Amino acid sequence: MALSPSRRSELRAAAHKLSPVVIIGDKGLTDPVLAEIDRSLKAHELIKVRAMGGDRDAREIWFRKICEALGAQEVQEVGKVLVLYRENPKEEGARGTRREARERPEERARRPKPLAPSSTRTSRRQSRTPSPRPESEPRRRRPRSSR
Repeated sequence: MALSPSRRSELRAAAHKLSPVVIIGDKGLTDPVLAEIDRSLKAHELIKVRAMGGDRDAREIWFRKICEALGAQEVQEVGKVLVLYRENPKEEGARGTRREARERPEERARRPKPLAPSSTRTSRRQSRTPSPRPESEPRRRRPRSSR
């Protein structure tokens, strides 16, 4: 299932602030690296993978292998960084997709509003200092500098 252009754009925007969570080192794409990418996709759905070694052709092959082996979709490839997305099946069954989990404005309006807390303010404003001085004590001033 390919991503729609609008969904891909949303994912690119969300991935902008992410840091790479998996780094493919000099040994290339090994089984432990694939397992770590799989764990990261299960936990986060959207991840960045950085390939440190290899030339451009090798990186393209690695990225294709990752997508095929794990059922992930390539969102964006910039240089040595690949952004991957795979929808989490646990989330889908429990709450629907994340897009559907967002509330629409009309649903938000129908939701009952929480009760307002009882007024706990005093007539006098509380001091920010941990131990306020009694009202009778005069306020001390800071000594003036010799400037």
